[in-house]
Amino acid sequence: MLSTSPSLDALISEFSKFPTIGRKTAQRLALYILKQPQAEVERLASTLLDVKSNVKTCSVCCNITEVDPCSICTSQKRDRKLVCVVEEPSDVLAIEKTNEYRGMYHVLGGSLSPLDGIGPDEIRAHELVSRVNGEIEEIILALNPNVEGEATTHYLSRLLKPLGVNVTRIARGIPIGSELEFADIATVSRALEGRIAV
Repeated sequence: MLSTSPSLDALISEFSKFPTIGRKTAQRLALYILKQPQAEVERLASTLLDVKSNVKTCSVCCNITEVDPCSICTSQKRDRKLVCVVEEPSDVLAIEKTNEYRGMYHVLGGSLSPLDGIGPDEIRAHELVSRVNGEIEEIILALNPNVEGEATTHYLSRLLKPLGVNVTRIARGIPIGSELEFADIATVSRALEGRIAV
């Protein structure tokens, strides 16, 4: 393909690194940016730099936040006896959209995947164990229903049960092989309500 603009090619290449963005979509995005007024592009660039500079990980739940600890961990309206364990911050957003769950969270930052070199030390399992105290009564494992999520659920339940905390998992309303963040609100709500002991 004949290139007329190395700068545009570089932008297309950067966009194509995004998840689920193929070369054609990356090209459309780059051409859209090119058509925008200078002020809009500068605002986008500034927003990208701001999010990278300001967003950090909560020292308690490991979710993304701009203040540490995050607003969920400091809220007096949350049930501190209940902790929902998820893989990624996007899963917290999916559960919060239901307006059904009022407990705390713990974000692992991934799931066990030995083939990809992700073992127990690469997820925040030890941080979860260190949070277990007399205050926490139940830990809900709300991990993706795929091979990695199942392996992580099994590993965490073995790790947590000896600590005397009730360990449950969300019900099977989420289809096997899918991801929590893409499930509809009603399905996530029913899965939380129908959680089972592990």
